[in-house]
Amino acid sequence: MRLAGRTAVITGGTRGLGRAIAERYLAEGANVVAAARSPYDFKEVLDLHPDRARLESVDVTSADSLGALMASARDCFGSVDVVVANAGVSRDGRVERLSEEHWQEMVGTNLTGTFLTTQAAVPFLKERGGRIINVSSSMATRVAVGAAGYCATKAAIEMFTKVSAIELGPKGILVNGLAPGIIDEGMGRALKNNDKAWEAYRTRFALGRAGRAEEVAAAAVFLADEASSYVNGHVLEVNGGLLWA
Repeated sequence: MRLAGRTAVITGGTRGLGRAIAERYLAEGANVVAAARSPYDFKEVLDLHPDRARLESVDVTSADSLGALMASARDCFGSVDVVVANAGVSRDGRVERLSEEHWQEMVGTNLTGTFLTTQAAVPFLKERGGRIINVSSSMATRVAVGAAGYCATKAAIEMFTKVSAIELGPKGILVNGLAPGIIDEGMGRALKNNDKAWEAYRTRFALGRAGRAEEVAAAAVFLADEASSYVNGHVLEVNGGLLWA
């Protein structure tokens, strides 16, 4: 129960990696507010932890929506201690044909959403110190043809994380990043189920397999608990040893 007594707010927390992190935080004793535009199938998590799990609707491109989310979490559980900025979207498209609409959607959700989540969290985390964990990607530092918008926004998130860590550290707030590699969840699962694409990528894994969502969630626990009390401004890659090229 490494997170007992703490309250975590997770954007994009109802499916994929966000849900895996929410479930692991609950298993470690935390109160969890999972926030998303759509609830998906989160009812079973709420049923398992009726006193410590809460579902909220949020628009991460809206400062007002995020401010209301943080206030609701504190009012419900008494504090906000950990904020995981996980909400994100990916839209395929080479530079020459990527639509402005999809570009703006990725910038708005991935990058601006992370920025606004941080701003909304600071007043609450300052009350007794806390953690911000920004979810990036291995694609922040590796070229992926057809993913200019996703790669660019994730790279920007990592630098935003490092600057935020320096600025917010004196306020008792630690800011770190979590950069998953190819995980058997969401986009990673789609890749694994594509026989031709998987054959091309399979040899790039030092461990011979894609990662599991629970392995990313375990790293998120480390960044949230006292074991990482002197880790600030770091981007933790969870990719099993990924040879990209």
